[in-house]
Amino acid sequence: MDPQLPLRHLDYTIIYTRDARTMRTFYGSVLNLTVNRELGPKWIEYRVGSSLLALTERGLLFDDPSPPSGALSVQLGFRVAPKEVDDCAKMLTDRGIAIVEPPNDQPWGHRTLFFRDPDGNMLEIYAEI
Repeated sequence: MDPQLPLRHLDYTIIYTRDARTMRTFYGSVLNLTVNRELGPKWIEYRVGSSLLALTERGLLFDDPSPPSGALSVQLGFRVAPKEVDDCAKMLTDRGIAIVEPPNDQPWGHRTLFFRDPDGNMLEIYAEI
């Protein structure tokens, strides 16, 4: 058996956006994530706990075609305290965000809330219960 790679932590996630301006507004203003670094109009990083979430446009490094609209390609999970899942649902609804699945207790021990970003990526806010 081959030895395991010495991977220790997932430091960052990059989303290749269809519409960088709309996605920046969503993650920066709707979710209120803290900007870590901005490298011009085609790259922005947000700090989420100890990880980074970066938004970029195709063509900066890779220029693969976008997946078709409506094709689910990424799901991100944001962890909060158990009582905060319902608070987040209300805040998102108040900000005009459509909830895909309202707060619900799952059999695997999470309370979850699902919604989409402007590119159609599935976002989850969850708490361990």
